[in-house]
Amino acid sequence: MGRYVAQRIGQALLVIWLAYTVIFVAVQLLPSDPVTIFLSTDSAVDQATIDNMKRQYGYDQPLLVQYLAQLGGLFTGDVGYSLASGEPVALRISGVAGSTIALALSAFATAVVLALAVVVVATLTRSALLRKVVLNLPPLFAAVPVFWLGLVLLELLSIRWGVMSLFPDGSFLSLAVPVFVLGVHVSAPIAQVLLKSIDTVYNQPFIDVLRAKGASASWIFFRHALKNAGGPAMTITGITVGTLLAGSVITETVFARSGLGAVVLQAVTTQDVPLVQGLVLLTASVFVAVNLAVDLLYPLLDPRILKSNGQGSPRALAV
Repeated sequence: MGRYVAQRIGQALLVIWLAYTVIFVAVQLLPSDPVTIFLSTDSAVDQATIDNMKRQYGYDQPLLVQYLAQLGGLFTGDVGYSLASGEPVALRISGVAGSTIALALSAFATAVVLALAVVVVATLTRSALLRKVVLNLPPLFAAVPVFWLGLVLLELLSIRWGVMSLFPDGSFLSLAVPVFVLGVHVSAPIAQVLLKSIDTVYNQPFIDVLRAKGASASWIFFRHALKNAGGPAMTITGITVGTLLAGSVITETVFARSGLGAVVLQAVTTQDVPLVQGLVLLTASVFVAVNLAVDLLYPLLDPRILKSNGQGSPRALAV
């Protein structure tokens, strides 16, 4: 187990380093340095001011020095300073991240509940019509854009019916509606993969044995099928983190919530490259961390991963 955990952590750190390197190279490929880009819209700024800011932010140093200095700063939580406000990027992000994290976690929990509800009804119902309707829900959820569903619900609940404020006011609906909007979209891939995995498990011989012994449909589903089908569902759950984060930003913008969405919008609008760079690195780090957690949970579902001495791919074995 120790070797397996060490390998997964090592791979996660390698991916974060590669993500940082790609981000750094992408910034260097911009038409000019971040300071010049940031001040390009202000005609009153002279060249001396630009050169002074370059020295202050370290953009006058050779590329290798910049790369190593920024890489070293990651170990202390220093990811640079915002050009717009002058405050540390980490402090700027952490100040609003709590709202986005709460939205994302709530939406994820909602997505899991919706996905499980779809799978349970589709698997255990005896009505062919109901099963057909439920099976069409995940593709429908995936096809509906987050921003469109959010705008439609705002139009209905706020403007037409007047039961919800256009702006966050701390009421139940102002919290629940954004969570539902994001959760619906995220639930689609989880439900689709879980349905496919459940069908695969039901085709296994041990299911026939359980039925021959008189086990009920619900007992087979909850005690055996759901656990054996959990691996692929966990994989897609890790992959949907990117969708969850992007959807959180869009949802916050639609519902005027304070969070990373507002910071992203401000950073892009003002061309605050260090802040954008920090946000991209944060997204990559969260994605890696969640997928690391998924990899570490795989042995609980499939002990074969540990028997392969850590060399087997948990994603491959799960599928």
